[in-house]
Amino acid sequence: MKIQHSMTLLAGIAIGAIVVQGLHAQGAKLKAYVISENEILDASAQAAYLPTARKLIADAHGRALRTAAGRVVQIEGGAPPKSAALTEWDSVDDAVAFYKSKAWADLAPQRDKAVKVVRRYAVEVEK
Repeated sequence: MKIQHSMTLLAGIAIGAIVVQGLHAQGAKLKAYVISENEILDASAQAAYLPTARKLIADAHGRALRTAAGRVVQIEGGAPPKSAALTEWDSVDDAVAFYKSKAWADLAPQRDKAVKVVRRYAVEVEK
């Protein structure tokens, strides 16, 4: 009798854990990274632009990974971009909302003097 009760209790705990994990996964958003491939047009304009861009990103809960001065090295495929920026976001939705925001649009004149965005995209990261 004790073994039967123990087995029932263990089965209930296991089912409960699976249900809780499933419910948690349904509500969890995946982190995302935005990759911006850029060509630097004017280094001094970029130096003036970056602090403002980084502040806007931080205010929107993004985390700029400060790759502006980093080397971009080809490993496979075509030629790498001349410059790449990486930004971490809590979700793709947060990233897209930021890059479509008025604050980001208002920064366009300053950004356009500093860099030419060749391509920008977001990648979700599995947990």
